[in-house]
Amino acid sequence: MYGFAVVNDRGRIAAQSVVQTLGWQPGTPLSIREQAGLVVVTADPGGGSRLTGDGHVRLPVTVRRWCGVEAGSRVLLVADPVGGRLVVHPAASLDMMVTSRHADAFGGGVA
Repeated sequence: MYGFAVVNDRGRIAAQSVVQTLGWQPGTPLSIREQAGLVVVTADPGGGSRLTGDGHVRLPVTVRRWCGVEAGSRVLLVADPVGGRLVVHPAASLDMMVTSRHADAFGGGVA
């Protein structure tokens, strides 16, 4: 399951339809970390965050800074039910994927 969201000024992303794929309910405790420029969110009883009642995930400011995510940034949300995680792809990650795919398809640079 994929979705796009805009990060608000408090670091929240509306992820309700995507997190439903993971079976997470409002109040689910979450662990949020950066990994290779991506934001990785997992259900974790010892996690320091929670899924809001509206199905929003709030990204901590430190994670946002590490990944270059600011208020108004559009991000790709990817639910990985097998891995039990939500992966948030910032613009830099999308740029890398597009560049790689275009190089494979067109034998060279980015469009």
